[in-house]
This record gives sequence, C-alpha cells and structure tokens, in this order.
Amino acid sequence: MVPPTSPTSPTSPTATPVHDATTARPAVTPGAAPGRRRTRLLALPEVRWAALSAIAFLCALPLDLGGAPAWAWGPLYALCYAAGGWEPGLEGLRALREKTLDVDLLMVVAAVGAAAIGQFLDGGLLIVIFAVSGALEALATRRTADSVSGLLDLAPAQALRLTDGAEEVVPVSDLRVGDTVLVRPGERLPADGTVLEGASEVDQATITGEPLPVDRFPGHTVFAGTLNGTGSLRVRVDADAAGSVIARIVAMVEEASATKAPTQLFIEKIEQRYSTGVVAATVALLVVPLAFGADFTSTLLRAMTFMIVASPCAVVLATMPPLLSAIANAGRHGVLVKSAVAMESLASVTRVALDKTGTLTEGAPRLAEVRLLPDGGLDEDTVLTLAAAAEHHSEHPLGRAVVAAARERGLRLPEARQFESAPGRGVSARVSGRAVRVGSPAALLTGECAEVTALEADGRTAVVVEVDGRPVAVLAVEDRLRHGAPEAVAALARLTGAGPTLLTGDNPQAAARVAGEVGITDVRAALLPQDKVAAVQEWERAGDRVLVVGDGVNDAPALAAATAGVAMGRAGSDLALESADAVVVRDEAAAVPAVVALSRRARRLVVQNLVIASVCIGVLVVWDLAWHLPLPLGVAGHEGSTVLVGLNGLRLLRESAWRRAAQA
Repeated sequence: MVPPTSPTSPTSPTATPVHDATTARPAVTPGAAPGRRRTRLLALPEVRWAALSAIAFLCALPLDLGGAPAWAWGPLYALCYAAGGWEPGLEGLRALREKTLDVDLLMVVAAVGAAAIGQFLDGGLLIVIFAVSGALEALATRRTADSVSGLLDLAPAQALRLTDGAEEVVPVSDLRVGDTVLVRPGERLPADGTVLEGASEVDQATITGEPLPVDRFPGHTVFAGTLNGTGSLRVRVDADAAGSVIARIVAMVEEASATKAPTQLFIEKIEQRYSTGVVAATVALLVVPLAFGADFTSTLLRAMTFMIVASPCAVVLATMPPLLSAIANAGRHGVLVKSAVAMESLASVTRVALDKTGTLTEGAPRLAEVRLLPDGGLDEDTVLTLAAAAEHHSEHPLGRAVVAAARERGLRLPEARQFESAPGRGVSARVSGRAVRVGSPAALLTGECAEVTALEADGRTAVVVEVDGRPVAVLAVEDRLRHGAPEAVAALARLTGAGPTLLTGDNPQAAARVAGEVGITDVRAALLPQDKVAAVQEWERAGDRVLVVGDGVNDAPALAAATAGVAMGRAGSDLALESADAVVVRDEAAAVPAVVALSRRARRLVVQNLVIASVCIGVLVVWDLAWHLPLPLGVAGHEGSTVLVGLNGLRLLRESAWRRAAQA
C-alpha cells in the first residue's frame, strides 16, 4: 500500500483539476448524493386500510348514536368492516386451509358475530382497533427496515465506467471486479475498490466514522457510498455491488424484521392451541345455555364477548414492537443488529470478552515517543525529521507512523536520495547530505540498549534511528487506544456486574499495557482462535452468557460460539461480520455498552407488555364468566390493551431511549 503523501510533495500524484461549473457534464450524474430513505406513513397499505376503516367508523358513529336511519350509517359500518377486516380475515382463512386457527380470523369472527346480533358499533370498534394495532406493528417493522436498507442509498445507482478509453454510464449492478470507474469531484463512490490514478480527499464518515476526510492516492482503498472531495479518481473495482461493505452489512441485518425472538416463537407455538381452546369455550358458552332454554341473543352476546376478551392479541403483539424498535434505534446510531433473536441475546449477557487489536485499539501503529540516546547530539525534531524523510517512500506501517508523526508536528521533510529498503531490517537514505538508517534494533544495534529493553517490556515496538553510522534515538511505536475504550469497559462492567476479559493473540507485554490503560484485570494473551473458543465455552459451561467483541478472522470462531457477538465494522473481516450478531459500523467503543443497555430495556418492555396483556385478559375473562361483561367494555378493554402494548414497545424508537442507554 502506498504511504500517504502531501499533495504538495514532489513525489505525490498530481490531483486532477476540479471541474468548473460550466464544464459539460453527463445528463446522468452517477455519483449524485442520495436522499434520506424514510417510508411515508400512508405508503403502507396497512396504514391506509386502517385509516379508511377508522374514518368510516367515525362517520357512522354520530349517525348511529344520533338515531339516524340505518341506511345512513349502515354502509359506513360495512365499509369499516371491509376495509379493516378483509386482510386479517384472508390471512386467517389461509391459515385455516393449512389446518391452523389464526388469531386474526378469531377477531374477525368475533366482530361479525357482534354485527349479527345488532351490535354494529361494538364490532366496528373491534375491527378499527385491531386494524390500528396491525398498522402500528407494520410501521415499526418498516421503520426498522428503513434504518437498515437506507444504507444502500449511500451508494449511487449508476457509475461512469471507462472501457478502452471511452466513458459509459452503467448501473452499479453491472460493474464487475476489475472494471475501472471515474469518480468526479463531489460524487459518491459506486463500489469498493483501489485508487489507480488521481488524488483527492474522501469523506468516509458513513463507513468508518472518521470525522474528517482522508487523503486518497493511487493504491489506497476506497468504499462504496463514501463522498469524493475536490479531485477526480480512477478506481479499480475490487468487489461487485453485492460484495461491497455496505451490501454485506445490509444483507446481514435485513433478517431483523422477519426473525422472531424466542419469546415470540413460544407464543406462536401456543397460539393455535390457545385459539382452539377459546373457540371450544365459546361454542360451549353458546350451546350449553341454549340447551337449557336460555335466550339466544343474550347467550350469543355473552359468547362473543368471551371470544373477544380471551383472544391473545395483546400477548402476540407484546414481543416484537419493543425488539424491532430497539433494532431501528440502534441502526440509526451505527449499530446494526441482525435480528430480534440477537437483540434478545444481547440483553442476557453476563460476561464480556474483548479482543485487543482493532477493538480496544485503533489497529494502526502510532509514534508514541522519541527517546534520545546518550551522545546522540540531536534534538527530537531533528531526529524525527531525518527519520520521516528516510521513511517517506517506505510502504511499511511503522514507516507510515513515523511520517505521520512528523507531519503532526508540522515538520518540513527534506527530499531523500539513494533510498533503499531491506525487508525485516529497515530503510536507508541520504537526507540533507547525511546517511540515515531506520530499522529494527537487531539490525542496527550490536549490544543491549536500556531504552529498547524498557520499551519492549512495556509492549511497544522499538525502532532505532542511526545518523552517519551512530545510533541517535529509539522511536516507540504503539497501537493507539481507541477513543472511549476505558469508559466502554467500565460501562460493560457495570451492566454485567463483572469486569470484561481481554482475549488476544498479541504478546503478553502489549496485552498487559492495553489492559492497564482500559482497566481490565483479567488478561489472556498469545491465544490462537481455538483458545478463544475454549475460553468462551468454559464460561458458558459454568452458566455465564458471553458477549464477544472482535473484528478479525481469528475472532470469528469465538463470535460464533458466544451467546452474542459484536464485530467492529471498519476493519472487520468478512468472516467476523458474518459470525457476529451485531456490527458497530462506526467503530465507536461506547456503542457496545449502549446497545447492550438498549437491549435490556427492550427486554423489560417485553416483560411489561406480557404482564399488561395477561392481567387484562385474565380480568376480562373472569368478569365475563363470573358476572356480566358488556360487549363494548370488553372490546375497549381488550383491544385497548393491544394498542397499549404496541405503543409501549414503540417508545424505544425515540432518540432519548438511545441517550439513556449510552449513559448506562
């Protein structure tokens, strides 16, 4: 990979000039910025039918109560029944054809039964509330899908492909690996790839969370959906549309609205038996009294009331809205949770295991310190200037760290001549007439050096600088701690009641240094992938539910073995992203405890909803069996509880829910 270079340096590629406003442009702008994807309320058919049903009911209600003739309000009630009941009725009949009794059909039968005995208002109220409940659930599901699939809008729909020197606008889906595309200033990149020609700054905040644009030159990797700056870039496509970072993330989380949590699955297992029991009890309440000479109208009314209040609508609706709302909220804040099952799993964790490189740290070396050697005769800035100038042409990550540190100090780098690089040893060059070598202590030192020994004992990498044949300094290079990592570790400890464990394949010295900086006391270093899996399995056999946070291929087995896995999305490997239950797209350490806290709140809301639904059903059933429950009151109580649990779950869509989770 080519090291970053200043646009003004003599070795940097020449940036393509910015197009003037009067320059002719194609009729189609391939990289046009996308608009925000958000489904309009009335775009959902469930909402439209529920609205039509409610409007018809509200128009019929005053006419009915005001004593108007039946021909005035009858058609309005019929429209209310048809608009709000046709879809659940159809779904119920389909389920009945498969020899299952669906709760939707149960509610439609109850409404029709109420109408059959002249209770049009009560049946209409039941239909309206049931339709509104379904619309609320559909809205929560679609908003979740919006937060996930909206990521696809970051990539433009079309690209400008270069073929044998000619330009052609093609759909992004037609791009193939190896194609070359032209990305003009201000356009979004159409595919993941490598820069072949040109120089520009690219805003990668949507993918990496970096707050400032980063310079991109030939050899640098770029991502689909990121925004190009002031230069033109020719980019070789390295992945087709389905294989881009955005597409991979979306593919993982699109299962969210379709996947059911364990509690939901349990409810669905008992739903058919419960509904069958309700139908049997309703028939008994109708047939037995009639056999003993009871009045038909009052008996049918009581049986219909029982069927309505005993139907498990609120229980069925209790689970998914809180979990889907939590998924949507997390998605808006850069944490993409795969499914409702994954969200529930995150809520149950009791122990956390963290990877080091790329998880607690940034995964890129940084110059931490310049230690001058005795009798070197040079100050820090001079040493760093000479070392950075010699490393300017190097592709080694340590060399890039030295160059970056010099630029951070604002040092002007003189031109290096006679540059040579020896793998495993370092580089050499003539800088301002001086012979400069930068490399490993083993290559440049003949004996022991106290500074080198101290740095290596502290888990840092030592780089020696030699000027005119004399060692003058030792550079300390380390993987810098990720912003917010200590606070994230402390928050996870508070949430689980136990301090996180560091599982890493790095050496014990480096692991101990990072652990000390973030406040971790349990450190397991120099682990192979199978060792990490063994640690996770050991904890789970002891009764813990483990959350693993990592980013690399070596973390993938542990991510898959754990109760829940979270992958850091910026540098996360394909295997890690596939194995994890959630992806932190912006690599924010604080997002990990926040999503755990949000999942726990979702679980509490599920429990609240189940309690509310169970109590309401129990009270209404006992009231109807022991005394006489008026049908309007039964409808209002039961269906009102259904709407209540739906709205209770949607509370997690609010921005304040994430803020409270982040402060946990």
